[in-house]
Amino acid sequence: MLTFAIIAGLVLLVVLLLLLFRINSLADVMKTEAQRRASTSNRVNAILMMVFLIGACALFFWYSIARQNEYKLPVASDHGIVTDNLFWISTVVTGIVFIITHILLFWFSYKYQYKKNAKAHYYPENNKLEIYWTVIPAIVLTGLVFSGWKAWSDITDKAPEGAEVVEIVGQQFQWSARYPGKDKQLGAFDFRKIDDENSLGIDFSDKSSFDDFIPRKIYLPVNRPVEFKIRAKDVLHSVYVPHFRLKMDAVPGMPTRFWFVPNKTTAQMREDLNNSGNPVWQEIDPNTGEPKWKNFNYELACTEICGRGHFSMKMLIEVVEEAEYKEWYAQQKSWLSTHEDYLSKVPADLKELAVISAGIESDKNN
Repeated sequence: MLTFAIIAGLVLLVVLLLLLFRINSLADVMKTEAQRRASTSNRVNAILMMVFLIGACALFFWYSIARQNEYKLPVASDHGIVTDNLFWISTVVTGIVFIITHILLFWFSYKYQYKKNAKAHYYPENNKLEIYWTVIPAIVLTGLVFSGWKAWSDITDKAPEGAEVVEIVGQQFQWSARYPGKDKQLGAFDFRKIDDENSLGIDFSDKSSFDDFIPRKIYLPVNRPVEFKIRAKDVLHSVYVPHFRLKMDAVPGMPTRFWFVPNKTTAQMREDLNNSGNPVWQEIDPNTGEPKWKNFNYELACTEICGRGHFSMKMLIEVVEEAEYKEWYAQQKSWLSTHEDYLSKVPADLKELAVISAGIESDKNN
């Protein structure tokens, strides 16, 4: 009986060893198969990385060239030319860096794909390389920031002598513009003087306010510096005229400013759009039945979401020749002449001057 038990134990031991050997062999086979599959998968993914890189670059350059006319907005101010130059310089610099880094990214994915016998290189540091990729970007970014700062300083600096001054006031949900009148001196304002009629809070204790006028549309002379004095009555708004590359926040309690030189009249811009070759401007406007270029107007819009009626907050701008601008300017009636009740707000010693400056007396005689 003991002999049988020993023999049975030996047999079971042999069977167990065979099973273990078999399992080990299967494990080796599975490991080899897994490595083979992993190697194949990595190779396929690496190739796909290169295919994607080449395809994406081709589409990138094709779209940029083919659609250039559609995303390049016409410019109509001297400042806008500076802004566009800054934009394209920044785009080229960052675009080159973007393209180079992504080519390296996808190329490294291909070059350093998994290989069974490959060994990683020991590369702990490279001080020279660290200096290069720290100093060079710092110099480039400093140049970009400085050029942007200079452009910003120029347009927010004091406007040139003889600049046309227009006050732009934002409120929910409309823009208002105030011109300084014949004396070319914009009068003071005081938020405490705002009421249903005097919506801009014009201060009639300041004699410069007597001939100020508020038109329904903004008129500007071509090739003359124009200064926008900007403020808001209620919430944050933002003055935006895309063709002038003009954008400045209108902040309650904190007046801002921006000067520029419009260099194309509305009529000239319409003609340029007609000759631009851009099919968008040749499309027929369903409201007028005419090509869109014929109905083009410069537009002052709000780019700060300011409430429900934000979408409707816009004001038309007409850029005209100097002679036409002077004629239009001379025809404008002062706000005080159309709201004579506000003569009571004028100090007693200035009422006679107010009547003359506002043109009230001449209107009555006529």
